[in-house]
Amino acid sequence: MSKVEYRFYPGYDVNNSDGYHFLHTGWVGYNFEDDSQVQAGVNRVPFGPGPYGVSQSWFFDQHYYVGLSDDMDLGVKYTKTWKLLTLDLAYYYSDEGDYFGSTKDSTRYSYDVVDETGAGYEERHQFNIRAVYSIESDAVTTVLGTSLQYGQLESNGPQDDGDHFAGSIHAVSEFANWTLAPQLTYYTYDVDAAQPLGTDELVQSGAYDFPTLIAAKAWIAAVSVSYYLEIPQVDWLEYMIPYIEYSTIIKEESGFNDSELVTIGSAWASGGWYIYTDLAFSNGNDFVGNEAGFGAAPGDLPYFTSNRSGENPSDEWKYRFNINFGYYF
Repeated sequence: MSKVEYRFYPGYDVNNSDGYHFLHTGWVGYNFEDDSQVQAGVNRVPFGPGPYGVSQSWFFDQHYYVGLSDDMDLGVKYTKTWKLLTLDLAYYYSDEGDYFGSTKDSTRYSYDVVDETGAGYEERHQFNIRAVYSIESDAVTTVLGTSLQYGQLESNGPQDDGDHFAGSIHAVSEFANWTLAPQLTYYTYDVDAAQPLGTDELVQSGAYDFPTLIAAKAWIAAVSVSYYLEIPQVDWLEYMIPYIEYSTIIKEESGFNDSELVTIGSAWASGGWYIYTDLAFSNGNDFVGNEAGFGAAPGDLPYFTSNRSGENPSDEWKYRFNINFGYYF
């Protein structure tokens, strides 16, 4: 058993006209007879209620943008399922690595701590444990879960090594055709103010060939409500899933503005086609109303560094409408 996925993207400005590309997933695994599985390689970190957190939308929720949802890292993951309980244990030697683009360390799929200066931090020796338990009744099925993550931050500069921790409680409840998925998470990065950013209140992160900043300590609250609707009356459409989602990064630093994201949309499925239509509103997200770096003075930080998940100095609400067509075969 194995899975490999490699992605190519076009450039988004004159400084990245050739585009960028990276490994998304690359692992080998084995299914044991006792309903357990092991995966080794670049695989999805077990954190949160599912592979994409609470989200049904194309934009995901704010957990993704701080590296706590759909995060791919290099390591070994073991999953064991009993009747109502599933347990994940994982060790990751490092993040998934940097690939081919214009930035020094941010050409990757999922958000990690990155070193854009050559003297910052990089992720090492991360441990994850996740447990989810199903509670079933005639009307409602609820999967309750908790996730814990701890890892080291290796220094490439004069600053001391650091570490990071995240803990989360989450649930997914299904009743009739409705799905309700809430999640509450706390994370912290213990970094040295002697790092290139010159502060211990921010962390350099990056993905999609785009470096950004996140708050070193914050809570994240997220919730998704969706409805599964079959449409037999329409020949070319099998079903749709309308949804509304809200998530926010609540920073501990009193001078930072919170970063909220609201998404209203629907997924549409027919045969191999899966289409998203999303209208997103945010006062702190790099992909909503933000074409370039946001909130950083030129020369102070690496080019195209955004600060909307960090200090979020503007705190302006932006919007973006997106249609994504996907065909799976």
